[in-house]
Amino acid sequence: MQIHFVKAAPLLFVLLWSTGFIAAKYALPFIEPFYLLFIRMTLTALVFTSLCFLFKSGLPKIPQALHQLVSGALVHGAYLGGVFAAIKWGMPAGIAALIVGIQPVLTAFLGRLFFGTRLSAVQWFGLVLGFCGIAAVLLSTGQQETVSLPWYAVAAAVTALLGISLGTIYQKKFGKNVNILSGSVFQYISAALLMGLLTLSFESRIVVWDIQLLLALAWLIFGLSVSAILLLMYMIREGETAKVASYFYLVPPVAGIEAWILFNEALTLLGIAGVIVTVTGVYFVIKPHHLRQSRRSKLPETCAHADD
Repeated sequence: MQIHFVKAAPLLFVLLWSTGFIAAKYALPFIEPFYLLFIRMTLTALVFTSLCFLFKSGLPKIPQALHQLVSGALVHGAYLGGVFAAIKWGMPAGIAALIVGIQPVLTAFLGRLFFGTRLSAVQWFGLVLGFCGIAAVLLSTGQQETVSLPWYAVAAAVTALLGISLGTIYQKKFGKNVNILSGSVFQYISAALLMGLLTLSFESRIVVWDIQLLLALAWLIFGLSVSAILLLMYMIREGETAKVASYFYLVPPVAGIEAWILFNEALTLLGIAGVIVTVTGVYFVIKPHHLRQSRRSKLPETCAHADD
């Protein structure tokens, strides 16, 4: 059962994470982005607190809690806050996603820097191929023809890129022995505080409480902030950082397909080709690991332990 869950976790994560863009599109006509994120993070922290009581998860030690505060500020706060700020300050969403789409390559580089993780030439090729696929998907929207990129919007998008990349590495290094539920409480408290500062600084916090907003907010909390993030933390704990990060390449193409189905947004031949290239790139990143593992399992027991 556990083996099947490990195999299904990346697919479930991609499907859940991709719906965040869809839910945001439903919610943002009724609320400002930072205020939406503040409410989302605050309510999510309460949900995880309830889950901790339900499953009797103990509180992490003070050093562990501090590490989770940092992870939350990076993975949730800097990433989401940076993307929303870049879009708010004039950057097209597609270009913001393209900048953040460099994350798997940056995470792979940081993984090698901090952990000495070695990637094969095929895996590096897969990472670059995946990035090219994302570029094709996003540039197919035609948004690049009317782009205005003020420096502060670019800085916000780069902040989001650094936040999710460094957050993945930081959580891998310092979040190994932390209970996922209790650790998530501190992560979302940190993100809520950051979003609170941003909304107080830049927004009016006026909300039109519509049923569409409430449903979208509920999905953002339970579908993404709870389910998808638990899957992400599990994948980071159990897998290689470069391999986990490569799954983010699949999110923009899947989100594009969902937008095409739900909002009738154009999906060009270039975009479809980009989806195929992206999936191929992720395959190259993941497959060598499975090949080495299967070959190793076929060795005689004495030989298999000789490399340990």
